Amino acid sequence: MTANRHQIATYLTDYALSELVKYVMEDTGCDIEQAMDRVYNSPIMPALQDEEGELYVQSPAYLYELMQQ
Repeated sequence: MTANRHQIATYLTDYALSELVKYVMEDTGCDIEQAMDRVYNSPIMPALQDEEGELYVQSPAYLYELMQQ
């Protein structure tokens, strides 16, 4: 993987994670620490961090749906 592709993957993953945390906070009313805990311990987290799987290119809304399953 090229450095540029890695940077893009990192940027998109970070963006998706921040959006997922916002969605959890909005839907559940929990604070940011609880929302982060839910997102970072969710089953999709390993798949999202796998750059070869390219799940990071999906929209945060789609990822949130996956997280809720």
